[in-house]
Amino acid sequence: MSKATLAQLSKSTKSVTDSAGQVRQQRNFLENLRNMAVFAYVVERRSFSAAARDLGVTTSAVSQQIRALEEEMGIVLMHRSTRKLSLTESGEAFYQSCQEMVEAAEQGRSRVNELRDDVVGDLRIATTPELCVNHIVPALSQWMQSHPQLNIHFEVENKNIDLIESRIDIALRMSPGLADSSMVARPLFQVNQILCASPEYLARYAPIKTPEDLQQHTMIAMELLKEPSQCEFIDPVTGKRLSVLLNARLFTNNVFLMKSLCTTGQGLMRVLHIDVQKELANGELIEVLPEWPMPGYTLYALTLRRERQPLKVTRCLEALLQHFSQLPIRH
Repeated sequence: MSKATLAQLSKSTKSVTDSAGQVRQQRNFLENLRNMAVFAYVVERRSFSAAARDLGVTTSAVSQQIRALEEEMGIVLMHRSTRKLSLTESGEAFYQSCQEMVEAAEQGRSRVNELRDDVVGDLRIATTPELCVNHIVPALSQWMQSHPQLNIHFEVENKNIDLIESRIDIALRMSPGLADSSMVARPLFQVNQILCASPEYLARYAPIKTPEDLQQHTMIAMELLKEPSQCEFIDPVTGKRLSVLLNARLFTNNVFLMKSLCTTGQGLMRVLHIDVQKELANGELIEVLPEWPMPGYTLYALTLRRERQPLKVTRCLEALLQHFSQLPIRH
């Protein structure tokens, strides 16, 4: 066997030995933490047997753990007699640290229980700018005021955010359908698409009576869509789908800007009905081909698949469901 091979084997053996040593150290550290907690219980109860009853173990097990702690530290922590226990000077000093450790663990557990069972802490919601401003904030406005101890973080992007990486509690997305086994998708609301334009635009250009007439018109294209210049309709008689490709020279990734361009007569736009209800009502926009419906979308609330959701997530979902269940559905 060559010197190089021996050196490599020696290096590998040392690596394995070091790794095993680290595992033992970690195991001893965790064992010591448990023994420290047992020591604190014994001191508080002033009895091995009383501490054993509280911990649900035998008296001999408690005695062995205290002995193991003393051997690990190389000191005597307490003097034992048939009638009472008394702490040594080292034991008295050590008890303060053990008591603080147990109290910190209990406080941590209480905080976790509070975050699980109360509407407090941080709640992270991911959605798009338009959905957030137009619908999510109005839906949660009163609920947010009712829970002043809850900090709400809105992660607003025009793209899907990774729920795990960004620690998102609830993601609100508009989609024709979702199929992801790692998430729970709760449908909140069915949303229609429509095609609309300003009165000025419709008066200036050729009449639109059928989907084929759209080929003579200009589209304001939403770049976030898969086919931004294409419109799909459902034949009101046959139920078949018809796709029409429009000309487009204006492009954007923002619904607010698209609406501004459309209301100033720059072209037609394909948009969600709930995003233009006010403009339709006041006459700024007019729906084009209302008798030819377009395929709809569903607003989903997405959460990670867990055995139990924190109460703040459950209550927020309930507030969203209640709000959207009261909105009129457009047929």
